[in-house]
Amino acid sequence: MSEVVVQPCRGKNEPQLPACGLLLVNPFEARQAAQLTGQNGWTRHFLFHSNLHLAQTPPMFWAGPAVGAPMAVICLEKLIALGARRIIVCGWCGSLQADLGLGELVLPARGISEEGTSDHYPVAGAVESSPRLRQALKDFFAGTGKEPREGVIWTTDALYRETREKVVRYGKAGILAVDMECSALMQVAAFRRIELAAVMMVSDLLWQDPWQPAFQSKDFRRRSQGLVADLVQCVTTLTATE
Repeated sequence: MSEVVVQPCRGKNEPQLPACGLLLVNPFEARQAAQLTGQNGWTRHFLFHSNLHLAQTPPMFWAGPAVGAPMAVICLEKLIALGARRIIVCGWCGSLQADLGLGELVLPARGISEEGTSDHYPVAGAVESSPRLRQALKDFFAGTGKEPREGVIWTTDALYRETREKVVRYGKAGILAVDMECSALMQVAAFRRIELAAVMMVSDLLWQDPWQPAFQSKDFRRRSQGLVADLVQCVTTLTATE
């Protein structure tokens, strides 16, 4: 393999991160996390066009937003360089299944890549999200009434080129949903040998004709806000038990 010119690294004045934290890909969740943690002594640090917030007790972090595979991977690489080893990703996805409704949760086990970032991180064999983190998430959500649906997700860079033919074909193949980051993040996690899992909230129904989005609805925003609070609590629990 040819030598890489630019390596992710920790700069002189950059923080050492605790092992476990959150990557919130969407601006809405990042704003919610800032409000949730802003009164609790979290410190803010530089992270490109994103944000990085760090807590000392319990030791954890959250970062975001980072929309799309290239930006999400840039942030993930930096988080790993700063010390992150167990990362839970929070984002949105579009449902491909009629029995997967708005506001429901998806727990991606594997990804089908139609993004351009994964190929730059060659890994032998099939790539999946961390089984240990997936199980921890399932255990956490089991008592909340928000139990996620586990399965395969389709990731694309081309939001505006999600064709009806692909939606039908991937849906018939049993693929649950589509997003813009997951397959790349799982690939980088495997390449860098860290643990990563994702929880995606269904924000729109691609299987329905015409397409039905819910990004701006009050109910969806309320559920999304609740998911951020749940995941902060989940990471707190993971940190306390390790």
